Amino acid sequence: MPVTFWTVSLPLLVGWLLDLLLGDPAWLPHPVVWFGKAISLCERKLNLGSHRKVKGAIVAVTLVAAVFVITWFMMYIMPPSGRVGLGAVFIFFCLAGHTLRKEVRMVFEAVDRGLDVGRQQVARIVGRDTSELSAQEVRTAALETLAENLSDGVVAPLFWYALLGVPGMMAYKMVNTLDSMIGYKTERYKDFGCWAARIDDIANYIPSRLTALLMVSSASFCPFRLLRFVYRYGPCHASPNSGYPEAALAGILDCQFGGPHYYFGQLFPKPFIGTHPRLLTTADMRLSLRIAFLSELLAIVIILPVTFFL
Repeated sequence: MPVTFWTVSLPLLVGWLLDLLLGDPAWLPHPVVWFGKAISLCERKLNLGSHRKVKGAIVAVTLVAAVFVITWFMMYIMPPSGRVGLGAVFIFFCLAGHTLRKEVRMVFEAVDRGLDVGRQQVARIVGRDTSELSAQEVRTAALETLAENLSDGVVAPLFWYALLGVPGMMAYKMVNTLDSMIGYKTERYKDFGCWAARIDDIANYIPSRLTALLMVSSASFCPFRLLRFVYRYGPCHASPNSGYPEAALAGILDCQFGGPHYYFGQLFPKPFIGTHPRLLTTADMRLSLRIAFLSELLAIVIILPVTFFL
């Protein structure tokens, strides 16, 4: 089918609007849940004994390739009208902007009601141990997650859609799910999940930096100071990618992110991003959500024409 408004732009617009309006309804089966079950099964069966790196590499590459091929085949066998509808549904599943903004808002509202409630709420969206976090650390964790997942949950899927269509977008979601489940440097996952983490690093290299640029552009008509901040602090993160959108938001808010965190009971030292450790407020949350939405909107505006030339 030739690249036209109906095959490329319409599914993207419909999928994005569905996410904007609905988010991720709890009653709706989500492909990421199935991805997670497949990863868990492979991890239980293969993450033992010797050659764990090799087995982890085979699992990661096989699952990503399988998702790409299955999605491509499903799109291929559909009639043109069905292809547009199915594409819109897949795009809806791959985007997480609505849910991300909702969860961050709920964290700030929860911590205002009580610290324990805030810790429980933020544990829904972060992988670190939240049981000992202060109110400031809860708010910081929520905003760090907003910045990082603006890349992982919005910009990166759109980037891979522009390059490889719906199959590329779905394959990226498998990459991201693999990293979120087994891409840790803990004793259990450091060998089996190292390939998952490395593939995720490669897949997010450009999107993470593009996300930072979108955030800075959404915040200021004169972004040069913020870009210098991102250039300085973007590399100050254990991840080669997450630091860039986090640095962009830290620069916009003039605050400090980063520092050591506990994951699965193990302390991971992390550098700080920024030098102004001020208290975060509800106003900061509202500004951050506005920046996240404007960045998402700008990404859509950019991706729509780009898809016709790639």
